[in-house]
Amino acid sequence: MIYVEGFVAAVPTENKTQYLEHAHKAAEVFKAYGALKLVECWGDDVPTGKLTSFPQAVMAEPHETVVFSWVEWPSKAVRDEAMPKIMADERLDPAVNPMPFDGKRLIYGGFQQLLVL
Repeated sequence: MIYVEGFVAAVPTENKTQYLEHAHKAAEVFKAYGALKLVECWGDDVPTGKLTSFPQAVMAEPHETVVFSWVEWPSKAVRDEAMPKIMADERLDPAVNPMPFDGKRLIYGGFQQLLVL
């Protein structure tokens, strides 16, 4: 069963090109360890809510854009086996592929796919 891992982050708007480069390099690594598909989305219509919202969740500042991305895995077991290898992969070492955003405000989670239409 497909397993989805989702991510939301606030990226300095001026770092859009660096973010895309980072995402391309990360996608190579994730796919090398079994990911089926990676999707990266740059915020275009992401309002700040009164109680909750994407910008509030990642404490987005006025000069930042919210990004939403996800990785599709063949199963949770494949994801669970891959993640320690991905985190140890030298291609994702911050000295080689620095994150162009504050990773402390990144939110993520794994989800069982329920419905695809």
